[in-house]
Amino acid sequence: MKSIMILEDDRALSRGIVMALRKEAYRFIQCYTLEEARQQLSEGSRPDILLLDINLPDGDGFDFLKEVKAQETFPVIVVTANDMEIDEVMGLELGAADYITKPFSLMVLRARIEKVLKTQSPGGSAAVYEQGDLLFDFAGMRYYVAGREVALSGTEQRLLRLLVENRGSHLTRAFLTDRLWTDGAEYVDENALSVTVKRLRDKLEENPSKPAHIRTVYGIGYVWY
Repeated sequence: MKSIMILEDDRALSRGIVMALRKEAYRFIQCYTLEEARQQLSEGSRPDILLLDINLPDGDGFDFLKEVKAQETFPVIVVTANDMEIDEVMGLELGAADYITKPFSLMVLRARIEKVLKTQSPGGSAAVYEQGDLLFDFAGMRYYVAGREVALSGTEQRLLRLLVENRGSHLTRAFLTDRLWTDGAEYVDENALSVTVKRLRDKLEENPSKPAHIRTVYGIGYVWY
């Protein structure tokens, strides 16, 4: 049985999450403060996934995220009312597997949790993707091409993960734009996705002008091969 730690000071929301996920046979560790979560971890509780609020009564969830990623291997999904892009980027760069802003659909949350858990190996270690001379450690946020480490921005990392996790599927520009820029902004420059794809190709492809992996599906979007 998979265990989920919920660090959320809104008790009604915490109960709602438990009710929405109970049918999935998860075990729950509900914490309402950072002190409670730290106590659980110090006593040996090791969840398969942590749902982490950022605005907590006794501290900053981002600081706790740093602590967790420095010591633990379980994935973290940030669930917060902070809907600024800079906050999302910070969360992902600190090692969060996903970032969901309130209000959100419990059905969507369930799907995100299932997706993150599927990227974990049976032993709970972070998923590592290898293909040819490419090696991507998504949880560790380290990416290698022919043994050489390359630096990716937060947006480039999210795009790469979306493509790899949906290998062989044609992902539309609308889908990718929605998943990459989920800060509720009314307007996103239509060239933003193209620019991000180009930068990612330049860093990962042997011949960016004739990409072997990030291919354009004309009139639709992109696909990872």
